[in-house]
Amino acid sequence: MKIIIINGPNLNLLGKREPEIYGSKTFEDYFRELQLKFDTVELYYYQSNIEGEIIDKLHEVGFDYDGIILNAAAYTHTSVGIGDAVKGIETPVVEVHISNIHAREEFRQHSYISPNASGVLFGFGLKGYDLGIQSFL
Repeated sequence: MKIIIINGPNLNLLGKREPEIYGSKTFEDYFRELQLKFDTVELYYYQSNIEGEIIDKLHEVGFDYDGIILNAAAYTHTSVGIGDAVKGIETPVVEVHISNIHAREEFRQHSYISPNASGVLFGFGLKGYDLGIQSFL
């Protein structure tokens, strides 16, 4: 089974950015833990701060991977293009957010991804990625 985690803008700052919301662990450290826990899964990771690069990655993997876990971060609430990319691919996508987006600013409560995602996880911290992987197993 091949699963990729795709993270959007500013998630490269995990561990440094607003630790009271996002925690103090870097995503690279957490990803290594996921690889050890799910050692029978081919697990990949991609992060970009650029909307078009995220769309390109979805197109690249969206027809031959078994699952995509997508945290498009702020693009979740603004990018019709990423939403359309999720709609246009065959690989199922689980949308993940570290924080509880419904307990934050109103603009964060709308997603262009959710209507085409197979599931949505939010508010579980980094554990949401773990739960997303489990949903594909």
